[in-house]
Amino acid sequence: MTGPTDGDDLDPGSRPVTHRSRLARGSAALRVAGRLGAGHAVGALQTRLAPPERREAVAAAAELRTARQVSDALGGMKGALMKLGQMASFLDDELPEAYRVALAELQTDAPPMAPELAASVVADALGDRPERIFASWDERPLAAASIGQVHRAVTRTGLAVAVKVQYPGVAEAIESDLANTALVARLLPMLFPSLDATVLAEELRARLGEELDYEHEARNQQRFADAYRGHPFIHVPEVVSELSGPGVLTAELAEGARFAELETWSQHERDLAGETLFRFVFRGINRLGMFNGDPHPGNYLFRPGGRVSFLDFGLVKYFTPDETAVFNRMIETLVLAGDGEAYRRVLEDIGLLRPTPSLSTDEVVAFFAHFHRLVLERGPVHVDHAYASETLRRVFDTTSPVARAVDLPPMFVVVQRINLGLYALLARLGATVDWRSVAEELWPMTDGPPSTELGHQEAAWAASRDGT
Repeated sequence: MTGPTDGDDLDPGSRPVTHRSRLARGSAALRVAGRLGAGHAVGALQTRLAPPERREAVAAAAELRTARQVSDALGGMKGALMKLGQMASFLDDELPEAYRVALAELQTDAPPMAPELAASVVADALGDRPERIFASWDERPLAAASIGQVHRAVTRTGLAVAVKVQYPGVAEAIESDLANTALVARLLPMLFPSLDATVLAEELRARLGEELDYEHEARNQQRFADAYRGHPFIHVPEVVSELSGPGVLTAELAEGARFAELETWSQHERDLAGETLFRFVFRGINRLGMFNGDPHPGNYLFRPGGRVSFLDFGLVKYFTPDETAVFNRMIETLVLAGDGEAYRRVLEDIGLLRPTPSLSTDEVVAFFAHFHRLVLERGPVHVDHAYASETLRRVFDTTSPVARAVDLPPMFVVVQRINLGLYALLARLGATVDWRSVAEELWPMTDGPPSTELGHQEAAWAASRDGT
């Protein structure tokens, strides 16, 4: 690319990242923060001046207008700023509903890059323009998010595929965002008013690092596709490696409804979908030693009967047998044996909790048991917004004496995505499942029998793969 890369003199459609330098993006971040503050002030003034019978409607309209402006600004900037909007849309229940709705569009429907720019990325990675490489190429993206956008295409062999194309310049933009203290100081507290901004910035840094490497992501995705091939309700699209490269990832096309549509389905279907998400996470950790670490509404496509296609594998954690044994010890001591003292010793042995004589074991168990609540007892457990909100607060808590004694070992950093993402999604679905019985199917130390219809389907699939 030639010409300027910062400033506002180029047509926004000609480049996906409107600013790249730290100074330019810092200024843009402050403008977004200013827009938030000004929007609240103007809205408050308009509300006060409106007739009493119209004040509620005027306030709602002003809030929606400001939310739309902020969403559009974050979407145009891409990178870490847009990821913040995505996270805010489904993680923090204290975000006003107008902002949640507007920012939710950033999960799959961000402003796309220009067709010619997307074509140039494909040509750089694969050696020719997409219309020459593929039998057909749709220049309109299926989805556009914080790192790249996805195009529908058909290969020369007739396979329908989804081609993920990374935005040029997004790596530099993310680096600028994450180094920018102005962003942390001004924008994060406005989007996440009740959370520690510095800790949240570190979470964002960890989440975005590996997502930029599409070749790494392709390897991750293919490992999951191999592991789940033929599964009755978990689908991972096969990677087309010969049509993938730096900045381009091609995989078989998956079909299904997005998360927002799933939320309109019957509660029975939402329960099945929630169970599938739960099974995918905990089968992966317990049976495969790997965890896809970005539970996020835009990373799935849903079909009836609990069938889910999993789409994004940029952030995957691979666990050693010793690491999975740690998880098993935690479950065995607290959930299966109810032995708080033994559970505390496990936490201290692995360095998750510093030995702190002033803390009682009851305090320690009360703090950590919250994260195990879904599986502490058998029987259906409803996951609601109150549980998800309290989980989020505990992850970022800086006031609890127990939280102040916590040091998160590296193996637990990515696992926090279960608390940050999975439980927020289950709450959005209002899912009610016997999570304990499902978990006992997946824990290696219990290896329980199928407890649900999905469990019977999964057990039959596993038996067929084992040749038994």
